[in-house]
Amino acid sequence: MSNVFIAFQVNEESRPVVDAILADNPNATAVYSPGLVKIDAPNSLVIKRESIEEQIGQRYDLQQMQVNLVTLSGHIDEDDDQFTLSWNH
Repeated sequence: MSNVFIAFQVNEESRPVVDAILADNPNATAVYSPGLVKIDAPNSLVIKRESIEEQIGQRYDLQQMQVNLVTLSGHIDEDDDQFTLSWNH
């Protein structure tokens, strides 16, 4: 089993995204370094639009997270409701 990961700039825009990811992926771990947060998860990681919207209290387009995205590792599967990284392909 391999880990997937996603990393974001640490700022007010990415904080609710990170919180939503960690809430939805109990096996995920976040490592904070100056200006960056990297989230690792075994095998797959799911980012749900609905969970981010609950964090921020308004509509959210998953494409918005790319503004603060630094890097990622894994196969990407995305639609309007969810963004998934995995090695299951």
